[in-house]
Amino acid sequence: MAARRVVGTTGGQRIQQLVNLLAIFLARHWLMLCNGFFLLYVGLPILAPLLMELGERRAALIIYAAYSPLCHQLPHRSFFLFGPKLTYTLAELATWLGPDAGIKPSTRAFVGNEVVGYKMALCQRDVAIYGALLFFGLIYGLLRRRWRIRALKLWAYIVFGIVPLLLDGGYQMLSYLVPYFWVNGPIRPHESTPEMRVLTGALFGLATAWLSYPLLQETLENVKRG
Repeated sequence: MAARRVVGTTGGQRIQQLVNLLAIFLARHWLMLCNGFFLLYVGLPILAPLLMELGERRAALIIYAAYSPLCHQLPHRSFFLFGPKLTYTLAELATWLGPDAGIKPSTRAFVGNEVVGYKMALCQRDVAIYGALLFFGLIYGLLRRRWRIRALKLWAYIVFGIVPLLLDGGYQMLSYLVPYFWVNGPIRPHESTPEMRVLTGALFGLATAWLSYPLLQETLENVKRG
């Protein structure tokens, strides 16, 4: 009697099925995942000063350390919570940072105290960027079922998202780099303001989301149909 051939699912087919299921899951829930990521990404830096205020210093320092490679965390470019002011200049922090404080590790390491409050683990511009990405994602989730939101034009992304960021943050960075190579040159270190950092960061975040989210939505809709 001829042996019956057993046809089963091969390992490669199972992997392909899993890949297909993952692609469908991402196509359906990509916005929820993005919003969840940005909520966590911008929420933890806000949690750090809260933990410091509650006396949970070790947990807070873990957050500061985790975000240190991702952001300069300079105190004069960060928001402070649980203090008399939301922002401080280097001159106002000189008592704790020293008169020669600037862009260096010892300045970055200052997280605050009970007098001035405690800084967030992300700088003002980064908080604005990722907060704007989260804000647009939430609004997009509410509106995309009723209206088809078209992607921002590339020229508008450059004009409203990139150019303001380069003019403010780019010039600030350049003004600190040039004196290292041209000591007596015409450019002196320039500090932007918290308002400009928030404005340019928010514009960049909103423009980035407005450009990418509708394109991503269209691409993943094709995945679901395919």
